[in-house]
Amino acid sequence: MSTIQDFTGYQPTWCPGCGNWGIGVAIKSALVQMGLSPSSVFVSFGIGCSGNMNDFLNAYASHGLHGRALPVAIGFKLSNHKMKTIVVAGDGDFYGEGGNHFLHGCRGNHDITAIIHDNSVYGLTTGQVAPTASKGYKSKSTPAGIIEMPVNPLSFAITQGATFVAQAFAGNAPHMIETMKSAFQHKGFSIVNVLQPCVTFNKINTYPYYMQKSYKLGPDYQPNNKVTALGKALEFHEEKFPLGILYKEDRPAYHEHLPQLADSTLVSQSKPKDLAGLLGDFI
Repeated sequence: MSTIQDFTGYQPTWCPGCGNWGIGVAIKSALVQMGLSPSSVFVSFGIGCSGNMNDFLNAYASHGLHGRALPVAIGFKLSNHKMKTIVVAGDGDFYGEGGNHFLHGCRGNHDITAIIHDNSVYGLTTGQVAPTASKGYKSKSTPAGIIEMPVNPLSFAITQGATFVAQAFAGNAPHMIETMKSAFQHKGFSIVNVLQPCVTFNKINTYPYYMQKSYKLGPDYQPNNKVTALGKALEFHEEKFPLGILYKEDRPAYHEHLPQLADSTLVSQSKPKDLAGLLGDFI
């Protein structure tokens, strides 16, 4: 049985009070409670404060290019679809530079869980505005306030084909752990958008802010209705943040449609030794 220590790498260098601390503990706790080990998990990290978890979480891992954590994870999943595959990225990385990959990850329903650190800023590069920031948000790169409307990741994921869409708050570790476990257990593309205060650069979306404006979905809420889930997701624009599983459906994952993966993983299949014969007229 694995322990938290088994999944623990180097000592984190995040700012004291950063929501990343809670997210890191929640990820490790969820993996341990599910009976997984570091050698049974692959994690693809983006760039930024969240991406630094690459050094702090012990597992098979890759530190991809900015915005490219998801395609790396997709490539890995297709090569070894029996391995638990996770993306850890920030809102700027995943919804900004990686927005195109996010779109196609949803519509393909790849069997991957994305844990997104949503703090509305690019924290590692000292607080520039990120795609989820509210219109008018001021930062050192937008001193007059941002012009664009914010990206709504939950409504985007629901409408583009993700089969598990949830939200958590970095200040509530027990709820975050249970939400992540549900996402890891889901077959298909699952996303957990984690509201994560940046205590250094974001003085608006703080712990008290989210404690006041977020709420847990009740036990009577049924996440199988896309229209209802979309309504909950749109509360984002009213500064209301539902926590829990907004939407869930069962649908075959991408790799289950591929006949070449029906009997075994690609990585376990025999490799051609005669490349000249394989490529034929192409060489």
